[in-house]
Amino acid sequence: MKKANLFKDVFIPVFSLFVICIVFTFLLGLTNKATADKIKTLTLEAEAAARTKVLDTAKSFSEEKEKDGIVYYEGYDENGETVGYIFPEQTKGYGGTIYMTVGINSDGTVHGVEITELSETAGLGMNAKNQPWFLEQYKDMSGGIGVAKNNPGENEIQALTGATITSKAVTLGVNNAIESFEKLTGGENNG
Repeated sequence: MKKANLFKDVFIPVFSLFVICIVFTFLLGLTNKATADKIKTLTLEAEAAARTKVLDTAKSFSEEKEKDGIVYYEGYDENGETVGYIFPEQTKGYGGTIYMTVGINSDGTVHGVEITELSETAGLGMNAKNQPWFLEQYKDMSGGIGVAKNNPGENEIQALTGATITSKAVTLGVNNAIESFEKLTGGENNG
């Protein structure tokens, strides 16, 4: 039976793995540093595009505002008059957090909804972003929107087939935006 050489059999492999880990950690840090600004720029561009899409009646937008814990943007027409508000929202879906942007007209009705990020089940919950009809259901609705699996009634949307949890999560985000609008404006219709 051979005697184990502690240095050769233990120290060299452990030291080699340590060096490899240090090198890869350094390389990951460099990659993160090199891409962080680009990722931030792309995120800001996507958010700006979502604002334009959910409140397309606005010609310009305010910088991000915050009042009483509510984060929002104002949308202005060509005369600088407020035509609506935009609320970034996030809720918990089936597969994780759903990030969305909700545009609310000055009269308190939903103008548009855009999902900016979600990680739901492909072919089911992902359809919340991939099926335009789903998000278009919210247009012109106001407070207390519900979700129906079949035959939606007044102020209800049709749930995505096989993705009721996702449908309810998106609806919660829209209802949260409507509630934020009401708190921000005192519940008064401004349109």
